[in-house]
Amino acid sequence: MSTPYAPGTDPDGPRSAPWLAVIDMQKIFGEPGSQWFAPRFAETVGPIRKLVAAFGPRVTFTRFVAPETPRGAWAKYYAQWPFALQPPESEIYRLVDDLAPVAGPTLDATTFGKWTPELAARVGDGGRLLLAGVSTDCCVLSTALAAADAGVEVQIVADACAGVSDAAHQRALDVMRLYGPHIQVVTLADVLGQDAEIPSRYEAPRDAGPRPATPMAPEERTSP
Repeated sequence: MSTPYAPGTDPDGPRSAPWLAVIDMQKIFGEPGSQWFAPRFAETVGPIRKLVAAFGPRVTFTRFVAPETPRGAWAKYYAQWPFALQPPESEIYRLVDDLAPVAGPTLDATTFGKWTPELAARVGDGGRLLLAGVSTDCCVLSTALAAADAGVEVQIVADACAGVSDAAHQRALDVMRLYGPHIQVVTLADVLGQDAEIPSRYEAPRDAGPRPATPMAPEERTSP
């Protein structure tokens, strides 16, 4: 397994520098009143801001948005979650206020995974991808697996991600570890070193309480 990498330290030069994708840090997942609220969402904001500052222009913020007309299994999905069938410009789909000023243009997708042709082009052939955001057990996981299949080295910054619960977050990390060396699970301190200054909360995971609803596999979803 290769060692964690940090921006600006790549021996092969700028073309090999990793790209940071910040997954779906939106109000629909970050506001306690939302049916898709991720309980530890707020705890990821500080680490993500540090990553964004370190990676400079090599950052993409993504958004999960609803399709205009859901088809196939998505039609059943939005029949279960009708509150989410809103236009991309709706308030619920906006980035949270703490991150919107540093995000720039977003990469929007109607799919859980954000490994789109646009993100692939930014990462480049043989590139490397760092992932942070929500939720670990759905959109982060889906993005990581697709990128790994494309031959991209992926690192998941565990303490810059949040799941629908601590248990779901940990299970997703454990699954992604099985995909090494394509996928590695690291911490903010691994990436930024002493500049991290934020203790990891995953040495002894604790459960954040009952799991709320969030977009994920049907067997994991709870009713609204």
